[in-house]
Amino acid sequence: MQNDFFKYQAQTTQFAAGFEVEKAEGSYIFGKDGRKYLDFVAGVSANTLGHSHPKVVNAIKEQADKYLHVMVYGEYAQEKPVELCRLLAKATPDPLEITYLVNSGAEAIDGSLKLAKRYTGREEIVSFKNSYHGNTHGALSVSGHEGHKREFRPLLPMISFIEFNNENDFDKITEKTACVILETIQGAAGFLVPNNDYLIKLKKRCEEVGALLILDEIQPGFGRTGKLFSFEHFGIVPDILVMGKGMGGGVPVGAFMSSKKIMETLSHSPKLGHITTFGGNPLIAAASHATLKEVLESGLMNEVDEKEKLYRELLVHPKIKNINGKGLMLAVNLGTPEFTLNVAKKCMEKGLIVFWQLYRNEYLRISPPLTISKEEITEGCKIILDVLNEENPI
Repeated sequence: MQNDFFKYQAQTTQFAAGFEVEKAEGSYIFGKDGRKYLDFVAGVSANTLGHSHPKVVNAIKEQADKYLHVMVYGEYAQEKPVELCRLLAKATPDPLEITYLVNSGAEAIDGSLKLAKRYTGREEIVSFKNSYHGNTHGALSVSGHEGHKREFRPLLPMISFIEFNNENDFDKITEKTACVILETIQGAAGFLVPNNDYLIKLKKRCEEVGALLILDEIQPGFGRTGKLFSFEHFGIVPDILVMGKGMGGGVPVGAFMSSKKIMETLSHSPKLGHITTFGGNPLIAAASHATLKEVLESGLMNEVDEKEKLYRELLVHPKIKNINGKGLMLAVNLGTPEFTLNVAKKCMEKGLIVFWQLYRNEYLRISPPLTISKEEITEGCKIILDVLNEENPI
């Protein structure tokens, strides 16, 4: 299978592991090599409830017995998509009330940009240096790392970039700005958290000039920081909220959410302002609804702070420079990309799956399922420390 994987399936790097998966359950992935591997990555923050959570699996099976795709998005009323959108509305603060379901976080980013332009009638967009929002042309256009964009230009015009946590850049947000888009916690840059009431000040600046604030919660959303969405830690509510990844509990999904007043502008002048065939698919919505319900009712979010503290208490070593992030999205700085990649490889050999940050390869990614136990955290951190004790920086 590994040979066919490299022969027939398109690759995104020249060094993919080609690890052969047999099954996955809870906090573990089981390989065809007969070994089990503790997962500290959760499909890059996608498997909120771990692998094959029974409530998610049962929701998919129950829906599959009824019907799959029946009509393009927004035409028919279907039970699970409606239940999902209703529960999201109840779980988020005003004025967030209407959800547009799509297929991925990147598509949700594209839809949110279109919505902001349509509602404001403006063309300019402000984004952030070192941001990451996805790889469609629209999402890539507002991502802030030139090395990942250069070969795909021309991209969307009229986009400027400011620095995260730097209030001196606010003068670049003007009455010509349709929207400001940012990750509540910058992901690919190494899980950078807003400080000094930065988001409150940014929202105020947007309100002063009439620009919409779009928050990308694709990664920190769905309980990963101890709140359903991480903006709840920082005293603001966005005009448009974007979500994905952990929303589906392991299936592909995305969404953007706003007020009725803003969202309804996509339905006219022109009609079909955003359209998707499979967005709101009932099978996916069933999994997403089961995931959201479990996150809200299980008490898992109440455990996130203690689990973060445990990681920070255990991961103390001379080769660890610092740990960024919040909740169960942590970035461990090991100094150099070469050393970090080598540590990740050695951890895998010892039965632990870790990864690295997209832009900052010197940071080791830790983003386990919310369901991970304290015993499993201790087990995995011991492997990391064992590897650090064995390995010399390259």
